[in-house]
Amino acid sequence: MPTNRRDFLRAMAAAPALLTPRLSAQATDAHVDILLDEPIATIAPEIYGHFVEHLGGVVYDGIWVGENSKIPNINGIRKALVGSLRRVKPSVIRWPGGCFADQYDWHDGTGPRDKRPKRTNFWAGSDWPKGAKPDGPAVYDPNQFGDVDFARFAGLAGAQPYFAANLRSLPPQDFWRWVEYCNSPAD
Repeated sequence: MPTNRRDFLRAMAAAPALLTPRLSAQATDAHVDILLDEPIATIAPEIYGHFVEHLGGVVYDGIWVGENSKIPNINGIRKALVGSLRRVKPSVIRWPGGCFADQYDWHDGTGPRDKRPKRTNFWAGSDWPKGAKPDGPAVYDPNQFGDVDFARFAGLAGAQPYFAANLRSLPPQDFWRWVEYCNSPAD
């Protein structure tokens, strides 16, 4: 089995029958050039990141189990997940996910947990897999896992945090205020 891209390409070049396109009703002018001696460019490690979405139990009961959970945790973040991610070595982790970011107000994930507002997750009504519990934490986000928790999670996993801005329902100035909040000195 080839162990890298160059070995794979050499093996493919030695097996022209595998590269012969199937005949179709239309002829094409397409071809593939394999340049075995060309240098390979560096691929930015940020391309190989991960993202966290507020669907089902991904955040609540997945990443966030709470500080008082019987599940082993680091300040409320599932310890086993942190260990597994460190082995994968993600370069970056994006949050608060895809569509959920369009409704997320970063202010809701700041301050004392018992003072954070509970918000409706408007994206929770999508197609649920069989056996899923659509009345669970995905319908209402308690904001127990917030901005600082995500930054801590990314750091524990050995990744850079990537905050996905809400550009749909918040004004643009909220984005730069979030950047300021994340980068300002303590206090």
